[in-house]
Amino acid sequence: MAEQTDIQRYRRNLAAERNAAALYRLLAQCEENASLATLYGRLAETEARHATFWEGRLREAGAAVPKPSLTFRTRMLGFLAKRLGAKMVLPTVAAIERSAGAEYSGQADAEAAGLSRDERSHAKIFGFLSRETKTLDGGALARLEGRHRSAGGNALRAGVMGANDGLVSNFSLVMGVAGAAVGAHATDSHAVLVTGVAGLLAGAISMALGEWLSVTSSRELYENQIAIERDELAGDPESEREELTLIYQAKGMSPEEARKLAGRLLDDPEKALDTLSREELGINPEDLGGSAWEAALTSFFLFAGGAVLPVLPYVLTKGMPALAWSVVLSTLGLFGVGAFITLFTGKNPLWSGARMMVFGLAAAAVTFGIGRLIGVQLGG
Repeated sequence: MAEQTDIQRYRRNLAAERNAAALYRLLAQCEENASLATLYGRLAETEARHATFWEGRLREAGAAVPKPSLTFRTRMLGFLAKRLGAKMVLPTVAAIERSAGAEYSGQADAEAAGLSRDERSHAKIFGFLSRETKTLDGGALARLEGRHRSAGGNALRAGVMGANDGLVSNFSLVMGVAGAAVGAHATDSHAVLVTGVAGLLAGAISMALGEWLSVTSSRELYENQIAIERDELAGDPESEREELTLIYQAKGMSPEEARKLAGRLLDDPEKALDTLSREELGINPEDLGGSAWEAALTSFFLFAGGAVLPVLPYVLTKGMPALAWSVVLSTLGLFGVGAFITLFTGKNPLWSGARMMVFGLAAAAVTFGIGRLIGVQLGG
């Protein structure tokens, strides 16, 4: 006789599977793409089989099988899918499936029946669907094998913003210290120069370290995900074949074409792992996020390149001329960054540059005013 805690678990799992099946049927109903609608229908059938499994466990335990009842979340996701399209709710559905797979971990009966494996597979499929902006026809799919995602535009944008961070932060810092020096009636600019250089180095090192940790952590995460995929491919190739088949169907292939393509890929384990990593996980095994050291050094020099502008005049001169030239160089730098950003936004470069210049000068004016106030008080 099953314990009460087991019966409660059966009922909890049954409710989750019933809601998942109902949600996928709703997605199939509101999906205009016939291939995707068929895919959602197949996933709903899998969840329905899971629900039948838990109904059986309840009957074996001598417990009553509750009537189906949809949760508020299921109803709301279905409502949003009908009004806004299935695509809008896919990230949430992927998160639900990941949670379901984790929930089944440690449940011996669910693991033995393959339920946890199915949920992980569904999470991968919905994760893939949520990343794709549109489905592709069968002819385009042949060009997808071994494809690489270009990150050039994003890297360039990140570089511009890194230089902007260095410029704005160090310009504000230099103006704050310069304001304190003026308020204290000091003529020596040594403190401003030292502070500016310290701010440049501290900020650049901090940015570099943060970028190094970010890229390294991402690489380790990707490597672990690929290792898990390799183990799954070796332990249960048929499940991986089914996942690839469903993914290619979601891209617009017929079930027969998708099955044949998945079969050809799985004939070569290394090629299969490469494709599964790209298609299911969205990972390029040849790149894994790039070099951590390259990212760190790039971040360091980009930040320093912006941060050096307000400091440079204090290397060449001092006093009010240095302050004036610092403002001029930083203003030009702010305008240049704002204008350059229009390569991505498509806006008017004069307007964008002027806007960046105004915001940067406003931040510097605030810190200059605070510094001067403090300097006057300290100077008596």
